[in-house]
Amino acid sequence: MIFDRIFKLKKPLEPTTNVLQIGSRAVPLLMVHNPRARRYLLRVRPDGTVRVTIPRRGNISAARDFASRNIGWLEQQIQRMAVRPNIPVDWTLGTEILFRGEMVRIEANSETSIRFGTERIKVSDTKADLRPAMQNQLRKLAARELPPRVMELASIHGIKVSRISVRNQKSRWGSCSRSGTVSLNWRLIQAPDLVRDYIILHELAHRRQMNHSENFWQEMERLFPDYLQAERWLKQHGKLLR
Repeated sequence: MIFDRIFKLKKPLEPTTNVLQIGSRAVPLLMVHNPRARRYLLRVRPDGTVRVTIPRRGNISAARDFASRNIGWLEQQIQRMAVRPNIPVDWTLGTEILFRGEMVRIEANSETSIRFGTERIKVSDTKADLRPAMQNQLRKLAARELPPRVMELASIHGIKVSRISVRNQKSRWGSCSRSGTVSLNWRLIQAPDLVRDYIILHELAHRRQMNHSENFWQEMERLFPDYLQAERWLKQHGKLLR
């Protein structure tokens, strides 16, 4: 039917892989079309591959030129990734994790319990992956400690909050709805107090400015003058909160 031919959807273009020379390295360059993208985007993936997002009206040649023009930036990102600590997938005895802003070692407390920092928890097998049991404990601590801190800071600054939740957010440290619900990532229990308070006050600032405009950042500086220090910590160590 003519109708079907007119409205038939086009198949999405397959990603194109090439090689980009960065210093002495030949780095895989993955070029991916995204019709929703408004401009070319560049990032280094955890496996070291450079990904270029191509906007709707873009093309592979322009994408490669875009990557080539940003060789210096890419080289800096790759060097930073090379010196980041290797985060183990499994948490076992001897593994170090971030807890309240400090790196602490997981140690055996007995045949059926472990300790890390100030915490002691029971486990079924000290030789197994301890991550599930430890994350469960960290989430309980976060649910107990973060809401009172939100209420304390909200009271100090005269900001109304309707509800507080502690969640397993994958890509955010926190959020704030127009109705006054503040949601926080439980992993903030692993961060220093400075960073925890920054995230809380960042969300509370949205009760006055529901955006990231210049007015918002002026409010943020008024509430928390050291916010840039907290942001630097997150950029350097945020990957350890997992």
